Amino acid sequence: MYPIESRRHSAAHVMAAAIKHLFPEAKFGVGPVIENGFYYDIDIGRPVTPEDLKAINKEMRKIVNQNPAFTREELPIDDAIKLFRELDQTYKLELLNDLKTKGTTKVSVEESQDIDPQNVGSVTLYRTGDFVDLCRGPHVTEAKEIGAWKLTKIAGAYWRGKETNPQMQRIYGLCFETEKELDEYEAMLVEAEKRDHRKLGQELDLFVIDEKVGKGLPLWTPRGTAVKFALEEFARELERKYGYEHIETPYLGAEELYRTSGHLDHYAHNMYASIDMDGDKFYLRPMACPHHIRMYQRRPWSYKELPIRYAEIADYNRYEKSGELIGMIRVRKFQLTDGHLFVTPEGLKDEFKNVCRMIVEGMNGLGLIDIVSYRFSKRDPNNKEKYYPDDELWDHAESLMREALDELGLPYVEAEDEAAFYGPKLDVQAKNVNGKEDTLFTAQMDFLLPQKFDMEYIDRDGQKKRPVMIHRSTIGSLERVFGFLIEHYAGAFPMWLAPVQIAVLPVADRHVEFAKKLAQELRDLGLRVMVDDSSESVGKKIRAAEKQKFPRMLVVGDREADGGALTVRVHGEKDQQEISKEKFVEETMAFVKSRRA
Repeated sequence: MYPIESRRHSAAHVMAAAIKHLFPEAKFGVGPVIENGFYYDIDIGRPVTPEDLKAINKEMRKIVNQNPAFTREELPIDDAIKLFRELDQTYKLELLNDLKTKGTTKVSVEESQDIDPQNVGSVTLYRTGDFVDLCRGPHVTEAKEIGAWKLTKIAGAYWRGKETNPQMQRIYGLCFETEKELDEYEAMLVEAEKRDHRKLGQELDLFVIDEKVGKGLPLWTPRGTAVKFALEEFARELERKYGYEHIETPYLGAEELYRTSGHLDHYAHNMYASIDMDGDKFYLRPMACPHHIRMYQRRPWSYKELPIRYAEIADYNRYEKSGELIGMIRVRKFQLTDGHLFVTPEGLKDEFKNVCRMIVEGMNGLGLIDIVSYRFSKRDPNNKEKYYPDDELWDHAESLMREALDELGLPYVEAEDEAAFYGPKLDVQAKNVNGKEDTLFTAQMDFLLPQKFDMEYIDRDGQKKRPVMIHRSTIGSLERVFGFLIEHYAGAFPMWLAPVQIAVLPVADRHVEFAKKLAQELRDLGLRVMVDDSSESVGKKIRAAEKQKFPRMLVVGDREADGGALTVRVHGEKDQQEISKEKFVEETMAFVKSRRA
């Protein structure tokens, strides 16, 4: 049995061999393994076409049927340079010359799959039939052992990721051990495309990313905003239940605030440039913790008043690279259901456990509990630049967090070098429909910022003591959780979250007046209702409402207008039912109030 990485790397070599057969003058960049497959950057002097892709795929099949062996050779680096100069492989020559003259400094992760930056004296080659490549390996023994593979797409890619370098063609492929696994993955991709929140966001008119407004700056449409308000209400209600007080703080902060907090030292790469106002520097805030600290410091506190729990739906601005922006899941401006707690050291563990309980209750309420996982994120003690240098502080915080998680029985994995710069954290992780994992939100213990801001409370002995902070979010950023909810429910939100909860569909024009009156009665109860008063047939109206995934549809004609029972259709169900208006209202209100999925 071969590791899947070896199979995928071998598939990349077979693809390169096929390209060399079809395009003898082709030049090759790097061909690394990636999640679920592989790619190879190539240069054939022109763009690769879909017809080329078919021909490459056919040639790969031919090579695999011939079943050449993968053979390894080791050459002194000077001999390798001579060989690839003779082969006119200019990109490989650049890698080899960089390796010889600069050692490890210019070798990327992808390039290191081809060459070993720790061994500049010699390099390894692999031969596959008549094709030779610079490669560390390992590979399968023979081509037929690769497994199941398929070429998928073509994209442009600058050599070594630099815009000033030549643009190459990147050909992607999938590779799995068996055809069954490949088929299952492709089926997942089809389903993922249907559920992609960017696609559904446009189809259901939930949000817009407008290039003229700016990348990563989403616009919430009226329907999307209705969902946003429901999420805000849910978060605030949950926070009140757990004893939080709600506050409002500005989305700007003075330079000294972020210098004291350490954000300018440790987080500046995620912050926007300063804004000069009357000679003073301000920053769009990436986090609200310094603001909440200053709110705490507005007056003295007694130990009897702690814990202090502040919550805010806070505006944040963070610089994200263009290539990392993903619809609503990764943006540059967002709102976080943020909160900070100021706790006595003795009460820290119990308070952190309550935070975890609230997180679980929130995920249950949103229906996401089955798709989230928990990651205990710790520091790397060897990374002196990234983390505050206090071993005793870090050891104590990590030990306390582990105890709290174990006592709760919360399943978690540990991850080194994923902590915040000021303390360990519990990351609530979730995968989007394309399999990419993101952090929905976090809960963090912090002994450092209270120290940096010289925070105090008066203890039972009358002495000044330092509180401990907990940073936490209730349901994460509204944008990100919205994206995950769209994908999880495939746009068919539970009624309490649905942007339009009820669609009233008049059968004919003479029923429009009654439909609008009925809709207003339902709106007066706090329900979100729309009326389709178009001239389309009622059948088309029903199909349109189904496509928009409205939870309930009321079809109104002569009988309904004359005071008869309502005709109700439920999204996704073919059968309709007749029910009195009073009973429909009672059941609907109970359904919404209970927040049932």
